[in-house]
Amino acid sequence: MGALPDGASPLMQVIPFALIFGIFYFIILLPAKKKQRKVQEFLDNLKVNDRIITTSGLYGQITRLSEQSVQVQIADKVRIEVSRAAIGGYQGQPAVVEPEKAN
Repeated sequence: MGALPDGASPLMQVIPFALIFGIFYFIILLPAKKKQRKVQEFLDNLKVNDRIITTSGLYGQITRLSEQSVQVQIADKVRIEVSRAAIGGYQGQPAVVEPEKAN
């Protein structure tokens, strides 16, 4: 084992890594967790007759809910089944779920 230069303790070598991890946590992980919690709360609170927009841009009204999917009426007598995760937000309000950006 090599000697530490100038008598530096092992604790002093760990502190920069701990600081980097702390900054990473507060700048990236914590906001991501808050956003994920907000999206999940939005999806859990969906109800029949809510007017929504999907992440792909379809406007419609919820007619039926199930555990994993939602039936949306997009025109008179036209209903489609979409995943709950495809619901981007309420019509006329800012999107809760950001649409995926194509590369």
